[in-house]
Amino acid sequence: MSAPNLGLDPKLLLRLEQMSLAAKRRIRGTMQGKRGSKQLGASLEFADYRMYAPGDDIRRFDWGAYARTGKPFIKQFMDEQELQVNLYIDVSRSMGFPKDDAARNKLLYAQQLAACVGFIALSGYDRVSARLFSDRVERELPMLRGKGSAHRLFQFLSEAEAVSGGDIADAVMKSGAIPRQPGMTWIFSDFLYETGIEETLSFLLAARQEVVVVQVLSEEEVRPVLSGDLRLIDSEFGTGKEVAVTGRVIEAYRSAVRQYTQSLRRFCHERGMIYLLATTDVPVADTVQRSLRVNGLLL
Repeated sequence: MSAPNLGLDPKLLLRLEQMSLAAKRRIRGTMQGKRGSKQLGASLEFADYRMYAPGDDIRRFDWGAYARTGKPFIKQFMDEQELQVNLYIDVSRSMGFPKDDAARNKLLYAQQLAACVGFIALSGYDRVSARLFSDRVERELPMLRGKGSAHRLFQFLSEAEAVSGGDIADAVMKSGAIPRQPGMTWIFSDFLYETGIEETLSFLLAARQEVVVVQVLSEEEVRPVLSGDLRLIDSEFGTGKEVAVTGRVIEAYRSAVRQYTQSLRRFCHERGMIYLLATTDVPVADTVQRSLRVNGLLL
């Protein structure tokens, strides 16, 4: 499968090629890339001088400084390394909502967003890995590098399916599920978990990750249009509850949704994480090209 199977327009991919992910911190990667690093290396960005020592590259000898001071100085430059981008996509059953409307399905929307972010990173010579999780990491795609490997990312994401079970803490807070190298971690989820969200995000921060939280909700979840006596079914557990839906009940529900999303946004901002609410009624292209840029995630 390829980008068209994820519903991504080739024209959108052409625009994404011109973008790059914005990292807050200097990168400490393992391979040569195009991002400023904390390490000294071979970029054109001057870092400092040090005294010449036998074996140093004579091409870095500063003859001007030698003429002024009589001392042999060597120029040092900053290194450029790649950014490691880690994509976590929630495939718990609630992400499969709504089942009968593929255009507004949360999981498909998360797959498309993750594909766009991954494609931008691969086009910018960064490295990308992906994990599908429920109450465990269901599948994992090892690190990819280069735009030529984008089809492997698209293939991996297009095969994601909603599964039973959901516990973000059990899935992510394990040594094998956490990125080993510092980098940028994106989590695409509805975050409809009773516990474990704050602990998981804090755990990723402690693992030296620059965390981007993308909460994916459907329009029906944010602005439901319901009325009358209904039986509402829990998408995770299949249990049901009889509810008399009135205007007051709907308003109380909307207020609860606002409070929840605002509390998650506040938690993220207080800890230096970026939070983005993405609703499936907004085209993916608009979310990527506008919302990500407004939040300082794209260059």
